[in-house]
Amino acid sequence: MFFHKNGRSKNTPPIRTTSYENRQPFEAQSAQKKSIGTKLKGRAYVVDGDTVVIQKTQIRLFGVDAPEMDHPHGKNAKWALINLCKGKTIRAEVTEQDAYGRTVAKCYLQDGRDLSAEMVKLGLAIDWPKFSGGQYSSMEVPGVRKKLWLADARQKGRMHVWDQFNAKKNAKS
Repeated sequence: MFFHKNGRSKNTPPIRTTSYENRQPFEAQSAQKKSIGTKLKGRAYVVDGDTVVIQKTQIRLFGVDAPEMDHPHGKNAKWALINLCKGKTIRAEVTEQDAYGRTVAKCYLQDGRDLSAEMVKLGLAIDWPKFSGGQYSSMEVPGVRKKLWLADARQKGRMHVWDQFNAKKNAKS
């Protein structure tokens, strides 16, 4: 195995910046946008707890919010989604393009289970009523909004909470 000077292997994907002020439409150069109503099917590469790539299309899971990779429970959310998708064909139905230009889709496992619903039931994503119409709120596990407090703060427009978290994290490094 070959290693780059940053210590990651050649096959390891690049680490993405996830703080909200640095957020860009992710990998815009290589991402293929799909129009509403498009259906995709294939293996999913999991980016984080609410983002997958299917057929070179980066997809934000419809109606939910999972923690960012550098936030508490972010890695747990990613691994839960990896475990759900591993070795399976995922079906995606494009619903919209979000404010960052990302493709948003309802994604389903081969047995018909909704990936967004599964992540909420696992307690590693929360319903985002602004986008889902509250479709997943009844599936939230007790106490999940306290556990995923940064995602909850984002939904409520309290970005100063993110700023405080990032300041503390950066002060430690």
